[in-house]
Amino acid sequence: MKKIFFLVLFIPFVLLAQPTNKKLQKNVLALVNDYKGDIGIFIKSLKTGKVVQINADTVFPTASIVKVPILIGIINKIKLGELSFHQEFSYNDSMLYAGVDILGSFKNGEKIELSKLIMLMLSMSDNTASLWLQKLAGTGTAINVLLGKNGFVNTYVNSRTTGRENDRTQYGWGQTTPKEMAAIFEKLYKGEIINDSLSKKMIRLLGRNYWDEEALSVIPATIFSASKSGAVDASRSEILLVMAKEPYILSVFTKNNKDQSWNTTNEAWVLFRKLSKIVYNYYSR
Repeated sequence: MKKIFFLVLFIPFVLLAQPTNKKLQKNVLALVNDYKGDIGIFIKSLKTGKVVQINADTVFPTASIVKVPILIGIINKIKLGELSFHQEFSYNDSMLYAGVDILGSFKNGEKIELSKLIMLMLSMSDNTASLWLQKLAGTGTAINVLLGKNGFVNTYVNSRTTGRENDRTQYGWGQTTPKEMAAIFEKLYKGEIINDSLSKKMIRLLGRNYWDEEALSVIPATIFSASKSGAVDASRSEILLVMAKEPYILSVFTKNNKDQSWNTTNEAWVLFRKLSKIVYNYYSR
């Protein structure tokens, strides 16, 4: 009787467990061992399902990677018929988020298509466009409900979202885990978010990243990659879906970084380039 009871508990665990790529895990651990800050990594082969996990369930700030959930919220509104991809909107000066955004240089009343707002949010990481799209998607509240319905329980929009003020203080605009953000990209890859055609549309939109000087920089230009990066002083992060010989997802997040510089020698960014090269070479053998 005890043996039967053990099997009932054990079998689901085995089914849910993801096999570890021990060789790659060892190489990645050696690279990040002396990192001066908190780091979380999740890597998955989309061919074999084998993974590398280092603090993969730890919650990290998203910074601009929050724009991926905002994208899902906007595309869902398009699916529902509440917005259309080429719908025109009028820019208002009150929308300006101070910084170097392209949209912020628009004249009051100037028109722009929704499709171009999405491009600015994802390709240029334009914060003014992103906050406008967050509102059009139904605010962070609606986006968070949608994420929950899709099974994402650790990813949230915090900024300008009622009830998430304390989380915003701790994590900023949004929060996620390396594993869960990778799961979002995997579901997009499999056509499982909203529907197959719109998942593919989101993958294409995420394949036009202007910010390509870190982990993305070591991927050959001939290899399609969908990606998003995020950076604030003490947190640098990046996620890539790479269609290498063996397609894979690389999700790396950091926080509490000692090196908060903004040049190419920043410790996190140097590590991202090295990590990305190791992973790409491994899956391109």
